[in-house]
Amino acid sequence: MLACVLSLAVVPGRSQVIEAVRSVCPGVGIQMRQPGFKPGGIILAAFDRGSMWVYNIDSDRRYPLPETNPCGTNCRLSRDARWITYVDSQTQSYARMRLDGTERTPLIDYAADVEWWSEDRLLVWTPTKQAYLQNVGGGEREYLNVRGVSLVQPGGRWGVRVEPADDSFERFLTDLTPGLGEPTAPTIDLGVDRPYFNAAAWSRDGRWLAYAAPVIATADVNVPGSEIFGIQPGTEAVPVQWTRLAWAYGSVRINGRTSAELSWSPDNRYIAFWVIPLIGPDPAANTGTAVIHVLDTQSRETRSYCGFATTEHTPNPPRLIWSPDSTHLAFGGNIPGDDKGYLLLALDIESGVFTQLSEGIYPTFGGADPIAWGLAP
Repeated sequence: MLACVLSLAVVPGRSQVIEAVRSVCPGVGIQMRQPGFKPGGIILAAFDRGSMWVYNIDSDRRYPLPETNPCGTNCRLSRDARWITYVDSQTQSYARMRLDGTERTPLIDYAADVEWWSEDRLLVWTPTKQAYLQNVGGGEREYLNVRGVSLVQPGGRWGVRVEPADDSFERFLTDLTPGLGEPTAPTIDLGVDRPYFNAAAWSRDGRWLAYAAPVIATADVNVPGSEIFGIQPGTEAVPVQWTRLAWAYGSVRINGRTSAELSWSPDNRYIAFWVIPLIGPDPAANTGTAVIHVLDTQSRETRSYCGFATTEHTPNPPRLIWSPDSTHLAFGGNIPGDDKGYLLLALDIESGVFTQLSEGIYPTFGGADPIAWGLAP
């Protein structure tokens, strides 16, 4: 497990002094869910290979959702946490529904993925890797210039583009306003795109892009470690380093091989991620255990949580999803030696207490990950 080390750092260009890492260790084990557990709501997960399931926190009961496929990251929670997109198993088209499976409405007949670009507008990715914006109720399409782009700004016109550069790849922020086939607008260089060092995500409101980048931790150790940076295109076009993990741990890896896995809270304040220490040059093999960390982007404090650690982190650690009120994280975790399979766990980010909500999550798409935490109708 990561050592609980406190370190102070002065952020360049800012006056406040911040802690590199603050440990939150309540000294209790994983707790069992008690009646009245808050916050309530509905968590969608898979408890078998056949479909998505509803887990109702308030009633502590779960049930499968007919005519749905097990879902990975391509089921998207709306901004108000009341709708989820999904693939209808009968038609293989995209639709939306309430988190209890009611009020099902068709959205897109033919798509590779569908995201919420705003409360009432969708970002649709086609199988040919084009993308367009369309109102939830249908209507005219607005195509975006997304050649080489993987992450599109919610409510905006910026995207993260990856381009080959000699024997590696580089990341850029690019204005997507020009139409298909037209020259792109000016770009912002985000540096090298390297597997296991390239986690990134937009805040829910689209104001900030947070991204991990490789940094040499110390002059005497030539093993790069990850740090998180933030950039606000159009307002603050210079990246700001938000973490000082190397000061506490030396070289570390943030998350895994899937690049879009930094988890922003719904209130756009916190970023949750896993930190894995590196003990050699290969980030996929020379690693320690993974521990959850949460970055407060307002105070610039980073917290580590000692109540749970995992060695199941390569190629990817468990996905972290937020409660609608931004107070808890949920994920699937396996406790060695028990017979419960993967547990549905919730972390209170203030107290640091982990709670077991349910058990037996089925590992689909390579991981036993919950899909979303939303509100009941």
